[in-house]
Amino acid sequence: MSRASRGEKQLVGLAGFAIAAVLPWALWHRAISLMASDFRLEAEYLLTGWLGYGLIALGLLCLLPVAWSAGRNPGSRLYPRMRNAYLGWGMSLYLMGFAVAAQVAAAL
Repeated sequence: MSRASRGEKQLVGLAGFAIAAVLPWALWHRAISLMASDFRLEAEYLLTGWLGYGLIALGLLCLLPVAWSAGRNPGSRLYPRMRNAYLGWGMSLYLMGFAVAAQVAAAL
C-alpha cells in the first residue's frame, strides 16, 4: 500500500474544504436568494432564516486550519496545536448548520 505524499494530502484537504464551502450554495441557491431578496433586521427572521448558514460559516472557519495543516508535520510551527478540537467543532457546527438550512429550504 502506498502512502500519499504531502502535496497530495494538502490537495485533498483544500479540495474537501472547497467542496464543503460550495455545497450549501449549490443545494440551496434558490432558498438563499429568496431570503436575501426579503432581508430585514429582525431577530426572529435572522435566527430562523439565516441561522443554518451562520453555523455553516462558523464550521468552515473552524475547519480552515484543519484543511491548511493537512499533510504538514505535527512538529511544524504551522501545525495548529488543537487540530482535533478544530476538527470536532468545525464538523459539529457544519453538520448542525446543514440540518437547519435543509429544514429552512424545505419550508420555503
